[in-house]
Formats: sequence, C-alpha cells, structure tokens
Amino acid sequence: MSKIEKLIIKVVSGSSDHNISFSDLVLILKTLGFELRIKGSHHIFFKEGVVEIINLQPVGEKAKPYQVKQVRNLLIKYKLIDL
Repeated sequence: MSKIEKLIIKVVSGSSDHNISFSDLVLILKTLGFELRIKGSHHIFFKEGVVEIINLQPVGEKAKPYQVKQVRNLLIKYKLIDL
C-alpha cells in the first residue's frame, strides 16, 4: 500500500482529523487531480466536475479538523476514491 493510499484511508476513516498534516492534505488533493491557487495563506483547490471549491489554511503544520472533514465529504460525495 502506497503512502498516498494510507493518507487517504486516514482521512476517510475520520479517526484522526486533529492529526492530519497540512502538507499531507495538499498532497492528497493534488494527487487526485485538483488544481491549486494560493492567495495569502489560503490554498484554494478546484477540479473540473467538482462543484465545490476547497479553501484550506494551515494551523502551524496541521490542517484544521473541519477542513479535513470537508475534504473527506468531498472525496466520498464525488467518489474520487475507491475503497
């Protein structure tokens, strides 16, 4: 199992939203084909075929737990992962 697969499982499981690093969350979205635009501390992700736009800001090196949940819901809603 690759590192990215392990990260996706960690995010989708929802068991450690407080312990996901910001760089790991960015890596997941980039790997899944999202485009990135940065404006200040805001990292804005978008993808063709996905209506929602994901706006992430780091807290130190960690991702905000509610933003991890948003990414999880997006992955599940648009079936961007196959579990």
